[in-house]
Amino acid sequence: MKKLLVLMLFCYSISSSLAQQRNRIIETKINVKAPFGNYNITVPDFSKAVKLNIVDFGAALGNKEKTTTAIAQAISKAHELGGGTVVVPAGEWLTGKIHFKSNVNLHIEKGALLLFSADPADYLPAVHSSWEGMECLNYSPLIYAYKCKNIAITGEGELRAQMNTWKTWFSRPKAHMESIKRLYNLVSAYAPLNERSMVNDTANLRPHFIQFNRSENILLEGVTITNSPFWTVHPYLSKNVVIRNINIYAHGHNNDGIDPEMSQNVLIENCQFDQGDDAIAIKSGRNPEGWRLKTPSKNIVIQNCTVKNGHQLLALGSELSGGIENVFVNNCIVVDGAKLNHLIFIKTNERMGGYVKNIYASNLTSGKIDLGILGIETDVLYQWRTLVPTVKVKLTPISKIYLENIQSTNVKFISRILGDKRLPIHTVSLKSVKADTILKNRHIHENFISGSAVKSKVK
Repeated sequence: MKKLLVLMLFCYSISSSLAQQRNRIIETKINVKAPFGNYNITVPDFSKAVKLNIVDFGAALGNKEKTTTAIAQAISKAHELGGGTVVVPAGEWLTGKIHFKSNVNLHIEKGALLLFSADPADYLPAVHSSWEGMECLNYSPLIYAYKCKNIAITGEGELRAQMNTWKTWFSRPKAHMESIKRLYNLVSAYAPLNERSMVNDTANLRPHFIQFNRSENILLEGVTITNSPFWTVHPYLSKNVVIRNINIYAHGHNNDGIDPEMSQNVLIENCQFDQGDDAIAIKSGRNPEGWRLKTPSKNIVIQNCTVKNGHQLLALGSELSGGIENVFVNNCIVVDGAKLNHLIFIKTNERMGGYVKNIYASNLTSGKIDLGILGIETDVLYQWRTLVPTVKVKLTPISKIYLENIQSTNVKFISRILGDKRLPIHTVSLKSVKADTILKNRHIHENFISGSAVKSKVK
């Protein structure tokens, strides 16, 4: 009997060890090269992790409650095992919110569609999120990761938001404006998070589609994302983020494609954007939020991407109070016929503070652009200009902007740089930045310090 017990314990030990080995997450490093210096990104590898099919946890086609519960249970099981891949098989799966846990890969197989509910009640209770650079308690993002490590969304399937409700929230009626005014004032007063609830009948602050919040070692690869209530992919206060080979189509209000905010060590590559707003917008908090959190967006490389529509290929700001530095966009294409304002647009105002430096762009091509290749503006306030007063003046130092080998067909200007006379912009270099047709002035420049370098070879 004793020998049998010893044998059973030995076999259990071997089985447990094998399970741990099978389910372990391998952390791999990607070396990213950039003109500001190379850096490494750590991402998870789930090739040795167990696969958990949501059908085995009770998911049923057309049944939102069963599928939502099954996905949550599969994520919990994968987490308990020390790592696992939650598989969404082919078919149309109606679901509510999805909340990640560490060491989980959500894999959307080819032919699979995760169709997210348009009922705001399915995204309650409120979670620690943000709205246009201000932290608050708001509706949960459709897919949400909070303080997670080693997570991924992969596959060849589709994530789609139903817009029936969200599109009615696009307008900004007085009640909505009063709510964001209240949030702005709470942020300015450094009110604690529990006083910043934005879930009520009037705020209608739409959730992000995907938010990686205070997380690390993140991979988003292969999937198609269609529609979004708000910003589509939002790495927030996160580090080690790789986003590659994804397709985004979102033409609602504030439908940026990818918004790295106060995030570091980011690689975005081989992605396709068809946006109602900026394709990629780098941010770092609004006003006191960025000053309080003191986390710049830093070390971000964007390469080999295609833009079909969007306000900008790359925007920096206007929420940039924590600072933005070390950004490189290279070898990207804006297709002819795209509706675009600028290729690169840096925007701030006297309330933001922060800083922008070490921004590089090279090997970009585009068709017609409604405005120009490079825009830098220091008085961009949108609705905030009349909604709330300036609480504290903090100007944004902007320097070391380098553009090289860029070609467009038709623009109003090559560069429009409107600095603040109280803190002029300096060190902007344009080399081989060309357009076939320039409708107005090649360069429109105000408030440069003496000796600023703006060089351009223009057709």
